[in-house]
Amino acid sequence: MGARFEELAWRETPIGAISLRRRRDPAAGVDVYEVKLDDEFLMSSLFPVAEIELARLGLAPLAGDALDVVVGGLGLGYTARTALEDPRVRSLVVVEAIEDVIDWHRRQLLPFAAGLAPDPRTRFVRADFFAAVAGGAGLDPDQPGRRFHAVLLDVDHSPRHLLHPSHAPFYTPDGLRRLADLLHPEGVFALWSDDPPDAGFGAALAEVFPAWQAHVVPFANPLTGGQSANTVYVARR
Repeated sequence: MGARFEELAWRETPIGAISLRRRRDPAAGVDVYEVKLDDEFLMSSLFPVAEIELARLGLAPLAGDALDVVVGGLGLGYTARTALEDPRVRSLVVVEAIEDVIDWHRRQLLPFAAGLAPDPRTRFVRADFFAAVAGGAGLDPDQPGRRFHAVLLDVDHSPRHLLHPSHAPFYTPDGLRRLADLLHPEGVFALWSDDPPDAGFGAALAEVFPAWQAHVVPFANPLTGGQSANTVYVARR
């Protein structure tokens, strides 16, 4: 790439201005793709490990070879693309609130997510994930109440560090019960978090799901030269 920096897309949304930009990292020798909401960084292609593990850890406990999966929050596409790499996945519904993010993938702006949008198993649903769960109709507008084998969620920074206050009820036992009602028996809910394991959220999971675990996912941080970590919660109905 000739330019050191390029803004690929920008749009004002109800929750702030969202932008996708690409910059050249001379130290790593790679193009870095970043998403910002106003002045806050949401995600970077420098740190995809936990987003990838969200799909792997979330699908690992499931049996069967015809899995119907939901990804809540499309972002840079690592979780959805990794889910499609599992040959057992029969269908993938990606619920994303911002049409522009879906458009990035339809326009193939993200080379590492190539194949996600054209895959016949993929269907994009423009909707607020949290409102869809709370409203009772579910995550597939074409089939109200449809159940899934796995729901993989990566929207908020963590159960306590939210992008919008309206998301808070989801992380309570009542909100998680509504989500559990959309899972098949033995189905899995998996959640990415930027924070260490949270005992309070773990207690909420324990009220709803018979089994759950918080996986700490370490990864090399090229910005600090050290190691960082995210958390992936995996709960089974």
